[in-house]
Amino acid sequence: MTMTRRLLFATTALLAFGAPELTAQGVVVDEGSFAVSIGGVPAGTEDFVIRRPGVGRDDALFANGVIGLMLPEGRQDLSALLHAAPPDGVAVRYQISASGVDPIEVQVARSGRRYLATIRSDEGAEDREFQAHVDTRVLERHVAHHYYFLRDLRPNRPVHTLEPRTRRQGLITAGEPSQEMIRLGPNQIPSRRVEFTTDTGETRTIWFDRQGRVLRVRISSLEYLAERTDLVG
Repeated sequence: MTMTRRLLFATTALLAFGAPELTAQGVVVDEGSFAVSIGGVPAGTEDFVIRRPGVGRDDALFANGVIGLMLPEGRQDLSALLHAAPPDGVAVRYQISASGVDPIEVQVARSGRRYLATIRSDEGAEDREFQAHVDTRVLERHVAHHYYFLRDLRPNRPVHTLEPRTRRQGLITAGEPSQEMIRLGPNQIPSRRVEFTTDTGETRTIWFDRQGRVLRVRISSLEYLAERTDLVG
């Protein structure tokens, strides 16, 4: 990811959520790129940055990603922006736009015990409400960097999830982690492998490094695989 693109992501995140005064502060928690394959065929890339721009009352996490995929149905481009509460990454506000296949724009904001969503697609405009839990994470379809916010889940303790584009809420539970060496390009990297299970029985396997960064995401039911490319030396 180029410096220009990284700064564009960060600035977009802060301005979109009304925090331009924080642009001079903060720490990049993680940034990088994934190569994505679907059905064993290279399908595209994901570039992202996760920042923590404030302290005290201004403390927050902003995750911004741009994904370009060639799906069996055609080209799809996603732009996702998440404002989450530290340290766990519970969703506060979120927006995503998709162009190409299945175009849609979704904006979500927490209001008390609800998430209020505005959805615009070829079918028209729709207002929806979702139940807001104290542990809700946004896990968008085909967005790998969102799994960063599951890095510290304790085994066998389910948390609530929200998938705004598909209008789905559910639960996801971490299994017991295991240590595994994985290959990224020419490098062998130590990782912590965790299998997460949804309330519908779907398994999602995530590999994290020692810093909690996402190295690899595999969702067998979607034949989806995302692997970091920026950490390949």
